[in-house]
Amino acid sequence: MESLSVRRKALAAAFPQTIPILTGFGFLGLTYGVYMNLSGFPFWYPMLMALVIFGGSLEFVAVELLLSPFAPVTYFCMGLMIQARHLFYGIAMLDKYKGLGWKKLYLIFGLCDETFSINCSATVPQGVDAGWFYFFVTLLDQSYWVISAALGGLLGNLLTFNTQGLDFVMTAMFVVILLEQLLKEDRHYTALIGGGASLLCLLLFGPDSFLIPTMVCVLGLLTLLRGPIEPTLKGGETA
Repeated sequence: MESLSVRRKALAAAFPQTIPILTGFGFLGLTYGVYMNLSGFPFWYPMLMALVIFGGSLEFVAVELLLSPFAPVTYFCMGLMIQARHLFYGIAMLDKYKGLGWKKLYLIFGLCDETFSINCSATVPQGVDAGWFYFFVTLLDQSYWVISAALGGLLGNLLTFNTQGLDFVMTAMFVVILLEQLLKEDRHYTALIGGGASLLCLLLFGPDSFLIPTMVCVLGLLTLLRGPIEPTLKGGETA
């Protein structure tokens, strides 16, 4: 049985790697909790969703879904498209997570964007168990999100100022993601694909039904054009 010192050493090595995630998740998770509270949900809703779903953008979208008419097939497809990138994350982590026993199950569940970035690129210090290092990176990142979401849900009841417009945080978050993606590309192929597919599907399907077709088109085009697009990313290989 692995000793306590092995786990402590892995935790000590993992924590500094996750400090940037703590600052980001702290603010965004707090905002998410407040947003859910102002949408009429008790504090344990954002905490439970952070524990079970643990998908930042999907959790924000889920607030609107919970307040909308029941349409499970549509919501399932939407969630699948929003989180489809994790399929590629999982493939990239097959070798690193191989042979880790029961820890592998949690590592698969907790593989968010930020955790993937750390576990994929970080060099495990010499003498530190890699499996426990990956485990604690994942656990710490989710803990930051769960705790901040729960605090946001609790603090939402204490806010006395006008919070009208706070629901715009989801739109702002996606705008920031778009801007970050634009900065990563030398040529803005993904932005053109996303914008073009959105406009086309909006015209074809209307404002109430264009989201799912747009996601299908974007996912399909990015998969087909992955070869030409990857070299345009900063830091990627050049042709």
